[in-house]
Amino acid sequence: MRKPSLLTALSPLAFVLASCGGAATGDNVANAQPSKTSENEGDPWVKQEVATFDEPWALALDEGSGVLFVTEKKGNIRFVRPDGRIGTVSGVPRVDYGGQGGLGDFIFGPEPSGATLDRRRVYLSWAEAGDGNTRGAAVGRADLVCSEELSCELENLEVIWRQQPKVTGRGHYSHRLAFSPDGEHLFIASGDRQKQQPAQDLSNNLGTVLRLLPDGTPAPGNPFADRGGVSAEIWSYGHRNILGLEFDTQGRLWALEHGPKGGDELNLVEKGANYGWPVVSNGVHYDGRNIPDHSARPKFETPATSWDPVIAPGDMVFYDGNLFPEWKGQAIIAAMKPAGIVRVAIDGEDAREAARYPTEHRIRAVAQDSDGAIWIVEDGKNVSPASLYKLTPSQR
Repeated sequence: MRKPSLLTALSPLAFVLASCGGAATGDNVANAQPSKTSENEGDPWVKQEVATFDEPWALALDEGSGVLFVTEKKGNIRFVRPDGRIGTVSGVPRVDYGGQGGLGDFIFGPEPSGATLDRRRVYLSWAEAGDGNTRGAAVGRADLVCSEELSCELENLEVIWRQQPKVTGRGHYSHRLAFSPDGEHLFIASGDRQKQQPAQDLSNNLGTVLRLLPDGTPAPGNPFADRGGVSAEIWSYGHRNILGLEFDTQGRLWALEHGPKGGDELNLVEKGANYGWPVVSNGVHYDGRNIPDHSARPKFETPATSWDPVIAPGDMVFYDGNLFPEWKGQAIIAAMKPAGIVRVAIDGEDAREAARYPTEHRIRAVAQDSDGAIWIVEDGKNVSPASLYKLTPSQR
């Protein structure tokens, strides 16, 4: 289930939290949209357009208040209140924008003791510039403080983790974030940065899933802790470019990642496991060179399912709502190529595609309401501005 809710007891002040963003004057009006609904034949939902954004990347919905936060790659965080008004968050770190880089994920952290309704601990990721034309992902934590209905601020921002080493290029940051259901561990997806071989080298943290304590230090019990250094952060390795990182309704961690030309994967993430990139893949290199399939090298973990042709996943949630009861326990995936929503059924450690719903534009991220409604936001690559939609069941 996506991002734990922190606003469990609401007062009027709680709705102040809905206002956050580091944006220019007038953006509230510019991004607010008249409510539009549509229903395509064959889709199981009615689609309501709620707002538009500039290159959105991640959604984080607080279930208690109904406030939806949206990151934009260029470095803004905005939010949508239940009444449709748009707010902004200031204090966002400087990002290295370009290619796949910029502002990334945004999640709520475990609720601290004595937390008040106007202050919440949040975690965010972004692409950070280094020396000599190098870059890497960074993860920070901050206090989200909301003093006005349409204005919040990130205070006490501190970087708690970085990709090591920083390298050239602007791709495969991954930097998806997820807290374990008990709130004790922060998991971070770290992409291979299009360098391939580092994903098999435990002396760096590229091409890995990391398991940390909430303060960013390596979690006790990690499989490679005896090696020290960044190796102590690693939970699994051999990954390419993870853009979905979620716990299912059974409390198991899954990673959804881009393959090369073919071979997008959904993996059940296990302690110390090697998922094979770049040694194996169910796709091929972009120049046509062959890569052995997973089945050819049984020492590597095999995906629960894979796609060829690809779906170019952007994000996913495991559905646990009541509006679409037949989907409970299934993964709802935002797909960018071909554009749409992909629904995947889970059977033990295996998975299969159950349905696919084409959309006009690429879908970047997906979230679920406490009432079971689904939120999707378009990717900004081929459409500007990109629309945010709320999906509720069709009456057909």
